[in-house]
Formats: sequence, structure tokens, C-alpha cells
Amino acid sequence: MHIPDGFLDAKTMAITGGLAAAGLTVAIRQVNRTLPRSKTPLMGLAAAFVFAAQMLNFPVAGGTSGHLLGGVLAAVLLGPAASAVVISAVLILQCFLFSDGGVLALGANVFNMAIVGTVGGYGIYALARRLVKGLHGQITAVVFAAWCSTLLASLACAGELAFSGTAAAGVVFPAMTGVHVLIGLGEALITSLVVLAIRRVRPDLIDPDQRQTGAVRWEVLAFGLVVALGLALFVTPFASSWPDGLEKVAGKLGFEEHAKTLMKSLIPDYRMPGVSSEGLATAIAGLVGTVIMFVMAWIISWLLVRRETRTERQR
Repeated sequence: MHIPDGFLDAKTMAITGGLAAAGLTVAIRQVNRTLPRSKTPLMGLAAAFVFAAQMLNFPVAGGTSGHLLGGVLAAVLLGPAASAVVISAVLILQCFLFSDGGVLALGANVFNMAIVGTVGGYGIYALARRLVKGLHGQITAVVFAAWCSTLLASLACAGELAFSGTAAAGVVFPAMTGVHVLIGLGEALITSLVVLAIRRVRPDLIDPDQRQTGAVRWEVLAFGLVVALGLALFVTPFASSWPDGLEKVAGKLGFEEHAKTLMKSLIPDYRMPGVSSEGLATAIAGLVGTVIMFVMAWIISWLLVRRETRTERQR
């Protein structure tokens, strides 16, 4: 669902860029006030896993593929504010290093996936958790919220395309929601399986009452990073080559030729230059991107989180 340059007009990019900046400002202030430094490695790990998982396009009906957005997954682990920062960091790296999403459309992509999809999805999750208790309630809430997050992001994207005059509202809304209803099922399945696995091993990491105090042990961090690197190195070469939901809709409605690449990236299309084997080129690109994402998100979170006072450290 990464919007390339050329799909949106100037007014839409300006509005969504302003909304994304405002949302991120609020999220950053919230992270600074509430997230302990002991959680900064988890932000790096969440960003690395989401980055690697987003490379794994899975096939859906009609020759279309989808990929994980990861907003609800990150929010269950970190809360909505920190997850908005994490997803934004992923989108920024994808844009500038891999040409995935437009430079001028970056604000729209952050707004759609990091703000609307992530924060909106977490709001649905929190509401559902109040209605249904226990393990089954949490997994049910995760499934529903993850599916809704994909649908919400697609609705925002469709609205921007219609507002820009790229496609008629009466056509683009049903097209985008129709395909992302199916993609959201994959999002729900992946998110619920990961949350269930984490709950069985470290339930404190996804318990809101313990999330602020539960320390992240180095062995958990190392294991999670190995999983993310394994996905990037061994699984991404086998990802579906079918167009994703937005690409499919663009082709169907005839505005795919509007896409532009305004900046040359170092690793275009997730393939390492100079490597003849397509699978190996993708694997190396995924490995490099996952490592950079982990370090980048950890540094960003460490800079954003305030220093704990002596009294707080003694608690």
C-alpha cells in the first residue's frame, strides 16, 4: 500500500504531510514521557521484524499479493505512540533506501499506515479487549483489530486518490476496500500467530499492566533478531511476485502510469545491485535492511526516550 510519487496532487500531499507530522509529534512526546529506556531495544526489534515481514508478500485472490502492515502487532507490544514511531521509521527506510513509496508521498504513507492504520487499529483492539477478557479475548481482539487496520489504511489511501482526482471516488473506494478486505485476513492471521507465540513465552511484553516495567532480556532480543534476519535471508526470496493491492487497483483503473521515481536509491526494488541471482540479491537486500532497521530504530528510540531519574531507577 506504499503510494509512489505521481499518484497524489500537491494539495493532498501537503495536507497528509501536515497530518502525519502532527501525529508523529504527539507520538514522540508520548514516547518521551512514558516509555522507559529498558524498552528501547524492543522498539528496534519490532521495527526489524516488521521490516522483514513486510518483504514477505503473500498471494491473495485474483493475482494480487499483500504484505503485513504490522501496526497492531507493534502497538500490542509497545503501545500506540511507540508503534507509530516504529512504523514511521520502517516507512522512511523503505522510501530512501529501497524506493518503496514516494519521497513526496512519504507523508501520506506515514499518515495512512503509521497513524490511521496503527493508532486506529490499536483503538479497536483496546475497545475489543474491554468487551472480551482472557486469552481468547485478546487473540480475538488482535484478529479483528489487525484486519480493521488494513481496511482503515486502504480507506485513507482511497480517499487521497479520490481527493487528488487520480480516480473517481465511486470506483476507487470499492476497488481498494474489496482487495484489502482479503489482504486484511493475512494481516490478522500473521499478527495473531505472532502475538500468541509471544504471549506463551513472555506474556509480560504484551500485558498493558506490565509493559512499562517488564525488562527485555538479551536472550529474548537476540532470538527475536535471529528470527527477523532468518525471514529476511531465507524466506523473502520466495515472496509472491504478484502486484500488491494498490498496484493491482492502479493497473485496473488505469493510473499506474502516473507513478514516478524522483530519487535514485541505493538498493532499488529490494535487490542488491551487482548480484546476478535474483533470489540472492533479494536475500542480501533484506538482510542489510533488517540490520539497518534494527540499529536505526534503536538509536531513534534511545534518543527520544527521556533519561530515568535516580528515584525511578530505584523503584
